Amino acid sequence: MKLNEIKDNNGAHAGRIRRGRGMGSGKGKTSGKGHKGQRSRSGVSLRGFEGGQMPLYRRLPKRGFTNVFRSRYAVVNLSALQKSIDDKVLDAGKPITEDVLCEAGFMRKSFDGVRILGMGELTAKVDLEVSGASKSAIAAVEKAGGSIKLTAPVKDKEAKRLKRQSKSKKKQSAPVEQEAAEQKADDKPAAEEKPAENA
Repeated sequence: MKLNEIKDNNGAHAGRIRRGRGMGSGKGKTSGKGHKGQRSRSGVSLRGFEGGQMPLYRRLPKRGFTNVFRSRYAVVNLSALQKSIDDKVLDAGKPITEDVLCEAGFMRKSFDGVRILGMGELTAKVDLEVSGASKSAIAAVEKAGGSIKLTAPVKDKEAKRLKRQSKSKKKQSAPVEQEAAEQKADDKPAAEEKPAENA
């Protein structure tokens, strides 16, 4: 095979439709737009319009949101680390930081950090300094005699759950306390009333 003999499969590229070039082509005269009507005119955009009825994108329920402040991490598996060490791209004798991984081509500078995942096998003893790592990756690195230092703050899910529970308990107890205070205020004047003296 030669470079000048490489070509796509038959049917990979469809030819451009030439409109308005005679009725024999099937796309002549009205160019496939039909006669009159709004959609035969120029400057009309009816994407998503369904003739006045509630369109699909408004009928469907909406849920969640897109967090524009989210952190984006480059994913590096243990197998890729071991291959780079075997190929002499990474030096296992020195600490492997995110800058070193970036220079080795594992990530672009647009990412917020590196997260190590446990897919594959690691036999080399390495000292890693990265933003995050899975439990299986940490176990595999420590088993090989290395260490992982996490630079990103660890999110304590248990503390967050307890905080949410305490907030919900406060919200539930607030109406009960208010009702008890109102009941106490209503009972106080009745207790202070003295019996009328006989004339």
